[in-house]
Amino acid sequence: MEHQLTIKKTVRYFTYGNPKAKTIWIVLHGYSQLPEFFIKKFETLDPNKNYVVAPEGMHRFYRRGTSGRVGASWMTKEARLDDIADNIHYLDTLYNELSAKNSYKNRILLGFSQGGATAARWHYSGNFKAQHFILWASVFPPDLPIEKEPFSIFQSNNYFVVGKEDQYFKDNLQAVEDFFKKQQFDIEIIYFEEDHDIYPKTLKEVSQLIKMKVLR
Repeated sequence: MEHQLTIKKTVRYFTYGNPKAKTIWIVLHGYSQLPEFFIKKFETLDPNKNYVVAPEGMHRFYRRGTSGRVGASWMTKEARLDDIADNIHYLDTLYNELSAKNSYKNRILLGFSQGGATAARWHYSGNFKAQHFILWASVFPPDLPIEKEPFSIFQSNNYFVVGKEDQYFKDNLQAVEDFFKKQQFDIEIIYFEEDHDIYPKTLKEVSQLIKMKVLR
């Protein structure tokens, strides 16, 4: 017989930039990544005008065998709904702590690869209320009501960013476009030439696009 127990757990997050900046980015890493390295992808952003926060998925593991390099994951198919609820509570608690220290005028949420689904669920159910949501090389989670609430599900500017050589998407880029068009979900699709990663040039282009919308 299965039982459950709620416990206290210590989690980690890493930061870059100015904690008193007007713009905050909360960025969720992909499967088998660690935030201390993932956050380095955002060091092209102006550290005086941006505060980047990279939480770590709560499930760490050895990437190969029983020793060596370690990665982290947001969830698996096992006890999936529990992990979803735990992630939302974790990220809500994190933002409560961050917002108690500073009021952020511009709020940006980015989810890369596996982190995209967790970011989308938190954006829908959590307390961050991002004005800009970036789904980077990630599938949209099927459990969110995109069909029933295509325009109201997120009160934000939404972006889907993907590389034309991304091994997980390059053979079905048209299908992704068709999915969003079919659902009439308001999202801007941004392509770049490289593969499954976050590249400085593209990140700069996306940040400039966001800046233009903020200034309107």
